[in-house]
Amino acid sequence: MSAILAGKPDKNLILVTGRAHPKLAADVASQLGIDVLETTAYDFANGEMYVRYTESVRGADVFVLQSHAGQINKSIMEQLIMIDALKRASARSITAVCPLLGYSRQDKKHLGREPISCRLVFDLLRTAGADRIMSVDLHAAQSQGFFDGPVDHLIAMPVLVDYIRDRFAGKLGNVAVVSPDAGRIRVAEQWAQRLGGGPLAFVHKTRDVTRPNQAVAHRIVGDVEGKDCVLVDDLIDTAGTIAGACGVLKESGAHSVTVVATHGVFSGPAIERLKESGAREVVVTDTVPIDDSKRWDGLTVLSIAPLLASAIRAVFEDGSVAELFDTYPEHHGQGFLFA
Repeated sequence: MSAILAGKPDKNLILVTGRAHPKLAADVASQLGIDVLETTAYDFANGEMYVRYTESVRGADVFVLQSHAGQINKSIMEQLIMIDALKRASARSITAVCPLLGYSRQDKKHLGREPISCRLVFDLLRTAGADRIMSVDLHAAQSQGFFDGPVDHLIAMPVLVDYIRDRFAGKLGNVAVVSPDAGRIRVAEQWAQRLGGGPLAFVHKTRDVTRPNQAVAHRIVGDVEGKDCVLVDDLIDTAGTIAGACGVLKESGAHSVTVVATHGVFSGPAIERLKESGAREVVVTDTVPIDDSKRWDGLTVLSIAPLLASAIRAVFEDGSVAELFDTYPEHHGQGFLFA
């Protein structure tokens, strides 16, 4: 396969990737019917990075795929360097594809003298030369406003909902959708509607904003007794919130708990917490790499590559990214926005 997808006579699509998640890039390229453009990338002894493309990118529409995972700061810096190299090599347009955008949870100030780090990441991408941003399930959809240009905010819900619908085929009437906190009730509403309008519940919890990755689940608001609960969230980091919610759901009489999230970051004690949480299954997508040491029998990882490839093709062909979600029109005005 060629590394270039030809479009109109004056347009060519090129996909490049950093070192954070090369498998995802290869899967996206396969969906597009091309190869990932070969890139020379390495670290100097002092930690600085070097990047050079092995072929011309002049006049091409280039998509730079890099999930901000693992060594997050290194992943972000590498993507910035790659974008700068493309700009200096006369790429026609540059789209930063960030399946998981680093610092997206720091989208507002809770206390005085704090940064808004999410805004800074958007600013850095723009300054480096990105014309457009593409990401999956930002922590807060309104953070798109931090970028002075188009932002394609993709949602993984269609991928995840289809899996859950098949998983509970014939038993959807007993499924209750649960939000891990009151702030994501609207997302849970969309899930419930797509699964047939079943009952909703949410976990009442408190969080100390001065202590990272710590929240305490108190009680369930809603009836979950005897229900197969689907607990939905955007990201699982240390799994403290999710594990606590699973425990409260089981104490409230839930028949089973299935955890569903877009981004399976799984930091620190996450794996042990999830294994011991009582959840029947944990379902995530591969927006970030999940190595074998973080996989267990109760984990299901779904591919996000078809969604990313479809969005990349739509952007390249000047099509509509929103049309990818036409079967989910309720998202408009409900926390999901599309460029």
